[in-house]
Amino acid sequence: MDALFLLMDGLAAALTPQNLVWAFLGVLLGTAVGVLPGMGSAMAVALLLPVTFRLDPTAALILFAGVYYGGMFGGATTSILLNTPGQASSIATTYEGHKMALAGRAAQALGAAVIGSFLASLIGTLVVALFAPVMVEFALNFGPGEYFALTVFSFVAVAAVVSGAVLRGLASLLVGLAIGLIGIDAQSGTARFDFGSATMLDGIDIVIVTVGLLALGEVLYVAARGASAPDFATIQTGRPWLSLGDWGRSWRPWLRGTALGSAFGPIPGSGAEVPTFLSLGLERRLSARRAKRRGVRDEFGEGAIEGVAGPEAANNSSAAGTMVPLLGLGLPTSATAAIMLAAFQQYGLQPGPVLFERDADLVWTLLASLLIGSVMLLVINLPFAPLWARLLKLPKPYLYAGITLFSVLAVYAINTSVVHLVMLLAVALLGLAMRAFGVPVAPALIGVVLGPIAETEFRRALAASSGDPSILVGSGISIGLYALVLVAAAVPVVAALRRRRAARAPAPAERETADLG
Repeated sequence: MDALFLLMDGLAAALTPQNLVWAFLGVLLGTAVGVLPGMGSAMAVALLLPVTFRLDPTAALILFAGVYYGGMFGGATTSILLNTPGQASSIATTYEGHKMALAGRAAQALGAAVIGSFLASLIGTLVVALFAPVMVEFALNFGPGEYFALTVFSFVAVAAVVSGAVLRGLASLLVGLAIGLIGIDAQSGTARFDFGSATMLDGIDIVIVTVGLLALGEVLYVAARGASAPDFATIQTGRPWLSLGDWGRSWRPWLRGTALGSAFGPIPGSGAEVPTFLSLGLERRLSARRAKRRGVRDEFGEGAIEGVAGPEAANNSSAAGTMVPLLGLGLPTSATAAIMLAAFQQYGLQPGPVLFERDADLVWTLLASLLIGSVMLLVINLPFAPLWARLLKLPKPYLYAGITLFSVLAVYAINTSVVHLVMLLAVALLGLAMRAFGVPVAPALIGVVLGPIAETEFRRALAASSGDPSILVGSGISIGLYALVLVAAAVPVVAALRRRRAARAPAPAERETADLG
């Protein structure tokens, strides 16, 4: 109850005209950079960090939080319209969102995304504000063994979810793991797969991989298809608002996605990608079950609105969850949170349990501003959903030339290195090859992000136990996660066996003919 009163006090402080302006600017900037391939909220906050040095700490952190929330939704816009996620956390939205756009329901997909983002941000922020101590205690239960089990679960779950062919999903995952191994080994200092290049010693930056596989890879794929590629100009953008049927199909995925994102957000290393793909897989299985029960055709794979509502809700609620370890432990769980931690330190503030006592006004004002930013996100983006949808009417050469330009600029801005542009081209060609052979790119990105974490935590666990592998299954959390791994691996196999058995079974007419014979 005390937390509720403190949140009310923070809300009163956040509603001052000055703080409202900073929250609005943050949400607006976040939405804008989220649309640009390769930019994302992390790069935007990094660029703003030196600019905000003279600002009041509260105002600066409110601005950064608004950029973080706005970037989460902005990345969904190009995912839906162009099949090109603005950032990695929006990859799951492309699967059904872009198919909705191709079917003339771009405005409905954007509407489901922005309303889901609003509800998830609102609920996620309230959960963080009211249950932060409990969530911090839960996050503290994760040691090296638990982190390794979590990454293994993420690998198997994502590989099984995003591809009907599990082998292709695993092949993509292995590609990502191989890319993640490039560079100097953090523990031994050994150079791995550097090909004699000093630039490769730092590994391949995640921005290069994300932009190359998702944005530039899609551009090359569209160019390679030529006339067979979809002509966006002929697509009808549809009605500007969600119908009652769309609302009825979306509200449950919104709540389920919010629950998944809130659960994974506080866990270091999980990122927003894991809960979004878990939400996509959950909605796909529930949709198939409903279709079978009702005897109708399953819309998943053709543009099901549940495949947009769930992942977008998971995306934004996980963003709220990252505030728990950041404020309560001083532990960032995403790239944007890491830069926000630098902002705290820039103002002489040390996040952790003491922060809630020494700087309670700042903490609760920041949390309250997230609620206000969620409302602003809805007000700014929902009326413009039909306008965003009209981006499809731009001539294809101009559209993809713009994506290419921003992709190259985003990568060149990392270190102003031509070698990075060569890496970008190589990764983009890899993305083209993967699309041409039907290999999903999402597991590769999960492998790049979580692969080094899995390796580090595995070696930490064995070092802590003097080489005893039992530490990997030494807690209930680890055992539970490995049980989920077995379930995630078994589900596609069982489904394939059922399909094969159903294909071999004779039709009713054939059985009657056999009986008469």
